[in-house]
Order: sequence, then structure tokens, then C-alpha cells
Amino acid sequence: MGALPRFPEGFLWGTATAAYQIEGAVKEDGRGASIWDAFCAEPGRVKNGATGEVACDHYHRWPEDVALMADLGAGAYRFSVAWPRIQPEGRGPADPRGLDFYERLVDALAERGIAPVLTLYHWDLPQALEDGGGWLDRDTAHRFAEYAGLVAGRLGDRVKVWITLNEPFVHMTEGYGIGVHAPGRALLLDALPAAHHLLLGHGLAVAALRERTGGQIALTNNHSPVWPASGSAADRAAAAAFDALQNRLFADPVLLGRYPDLSAYGVTELPFVRDGDLAAISAPLDRLGVNYYSPTRIAAPRAAAAPRPGGASVLSEVEDRLEGAGLPFEDVPIEGYRTTAFGWPVVPGGLRELLLRLRDDYGDALPPILITENGCSVRDEPGRPDRERIDFLDGHLRALHQAMEEGVDVRGYFVWSLLDNFEWAEGYEQRFGLVHVDFATLERTPKASFHWLRERLAEQRVSPAPSG
Repeated sequence: MGALPRFPEGFLWGTATAAYQIEGAVKEDGRGASIWDAFCAEPGRVKNGATGEVACDHYHRWPEDVALMADLGAGAYRFSVAWPRIQPEGRGPADPRGLDFYERLVDALAERGIAPVLTLYHWDLPQALEDGGGWLDRDTAHRFAEYAGLVAGRLGDRVKVWITLNEPFVHMTEGYGIGVHAPGRALLLDALPAAHHLLLGHGLAVAALRERTGGQIALTNNHSPVWPASGSAADRAAAAAFDALQNRLFADPVLLGRYPDLSAYGVTELPFVRDGDLAAISAPLDRLGVNYYSPTRIAAPRAAAAPRPGGASVLSEVEDRLEGAGLPFEDVPIEGYRTTAFGWPVVPGGLRELLLRLRDDYGDALPPILITENGCSVRDEPGRPDRERIDFLDGHLRALHQAMEEGVDVRGYFVWSLLDNFEWAEGYEQRFGLVHVDFATLERTPKASFHWLRERLAEQRVSPAPSG
């Protein structure tokens, strides 16, 4: 393992975080309650009763974290704004204290030559909106556009890349479909209105952003290559059904202006879609954000309940909750690869496969891509070699470069994550950070992977500004 292949001049290198996972200070400066505050307060929802009340205390220690990014040599930082800091009740005028915090952060990044990449929604819906129906209610899409306009009104002249939503598939599925994430609803396919209203919120927010900023606008979703468990017609059909949910539900409406075929789920009509919705949702984007962690292997559903084989991916938990619900697919283990601490298979070639598939499926409708998240959880402590994370990053960056050589237009890559953080329902057990955080003292300690990446970025002569 040596130097990485040379990436194009102007390629955007960065790290990524999310507000609820790092900020803490959940009751300071007028911040309202979010659905994750409420979810964490319910016993048994999060491992070890963990909450984001303190997290990494980034709200107070952000200058130290910006200094870490500068030391790394990152040219960009992808972060999210906490909606409840801007509108504590999810509607009405902005609280200037919330906007002031993000303005200080954005200005400090600029002083260090680090381009801010701002995500408007990384799952922390104001609880007041959830009390009114959350993303199941169409009005939430309009409230989101209002919020987007408030943030852009303050920061539109300085933020050059705006991401509307992060991983709406995960938010819909785990938050509204099976209830393992906030807001904790288990509605199965009745969660589909949340998918549409998330997408409508995205489209309305794009219009609000276009009015207030000349920056690039993107949507980020997590994508996964879907591998049939065998060549049988049943397994191929099951894989196609899952692909429609994971990869196409939040891409086809945005890029093609239509929903994918969901008939495998018994869904032939979407009565919550109104005239003009798809035109708003499919407004042109400047970038498509892609989060990639691993492929998924799918088989036809089992004829009868049986013990699940060990090693299946995170979807096993989904299926356990949906046993008997008539899902047209079953997640099965991917064997022959090492796994992360989360149990996800490490398949760098899956990133190349995914990018080629996006190019082939969407053609001219596909905007330039940003890899907005890629990384792995490792059981590590300060002083450990951190070999697993280094190997993960090296392999995926080489696969990314190969896809680019094959014609995929990728403009940037963001490591998940800068810091060990609150990993949602997993609490603090899963560590994705380039920087170790002692959650008792909040001391930051760069890991070996941090130093490895700093050397690789120096070799690339990182440019701090996004390409056009």
C-alpha cells in the first residue's frame, strides 16, 4: 500500500458529521426539542440508555474540531444544521442564536480554507412538527422549505454546496417503517407517505435555495448494490423488489420525475401524490450525494420461519420486525469478506459497481456525484494501529478512482466521520471516527487513520474549493 492514484485537480476532499451526533447542548440558546431527544428519553430505544445530550460537545468545542480538520488537510467539511436550533417549534421566525452558531462555524471554516458543505436535514425533526404528524403530514414539506430559506438567507453568500436531505430512505424505513430510529413509528408500508413528503420537502427547498443562493444544490441518499442470492428467477425478482425500495424510491422521482414500480409490495397507486409534486421534486440538481457502506444480498422470502443465519447485515433487524408482513425479499449474508464492527461486509468493489450502475441507469439525467459518506466502524482505542480503517479507506478510494477512470463523474469524497460520535440507536458503541473521542473527558485523539489520510491528502495537493 503506497500513494493513492492521482485524483483530478479541484477534487473535493472532506470529512462529514451530523448535528445530533456531535453537538450536544440540546437545551442551550433556545434550541427546541427534536424527535431524537424524545426517542432517546424512551427506555430501551437506544443502547445503554445513551443520548445526544452531550455527544462530542461540538457546540462548545467546535474551534478545536475545525483545527483538527485543518491539521488533516481537508478541503471541505460536510456538517448538518439542527433544525430545532433555527426554529424551535419547526415554524415561524428564526432564532438568531442558532443562525449565529452556524455563521461562526462557516466563517471559521473559510478562514482555514475549508469549504462548508451544509446538510439541512439529518433526521432531527423538531418534535413539535412530529406531534402534528411529522413527515406523514404534507405540511411538514412546506415547513422544511421555509426553514431552508431562513438558513440560506443568512448563509447563502458563503455556503457553496447545499444538501437538502440525508438518507431519506433510512429515515423513512427505520424511523417510520419499523421504528428502530426516531420517531419510533412502526407503520410498515403505511410509511410511504413519509417518503413522498420528504421528497416534496426536498423539491420545495430546492426552489427556496435557488432564490437565496448561487451555491450548488444536492440530495444525498445511501445506495447499495443489490446482489441476488442465486441466479434463480425468484431471487432475481426479490433483488429487483428490494432495489426499487433502497435505490430507486428516492432517486427515480428526483432524476426521472416518476416513482419506480412498487407492485411487488402490492402498491399500484400513490394517492398522496398531487398534481405538480413530481415537477417540484425533479427540479434539476447540481450534484447527487451518494453514501456507500456495503452491498446487500437478497433472496426470495423463506417459505416458513426459520432461524436466521449469522452474519446477515443490518437489514436482518428490519426483517425480524416485519416477519409475516409479506415482504417480497429476504436479506441473506454476504460471505467471504471481512466485516466491520457493525457486521457490515467490506467490499470496496461495490462502490465502483454502484457508481457504474448509477451512470448506466440514469445517463444524462445524472448530475456530477459527491461521495458524501464512506467509512467504517472499528473497535479501537488510542494507540491501536487502526489498520482496518486504513485498509477500508485505501481500498474504497482505489475503487472510486477506477470508476472515475471508467467515466463516472465524481467531484468529491467525504469520510464518515471526523469524530467518534453518537451512532443513533447504537449509542456510543460504534466508532466511525478518524479522531477518537473519550466520551468521559471529551478529549480528542487523532487515530492512525487520521495520520494516514493526512499524508494521502498532502500527496494529492488538496484544493480547498469545489470544482464547477
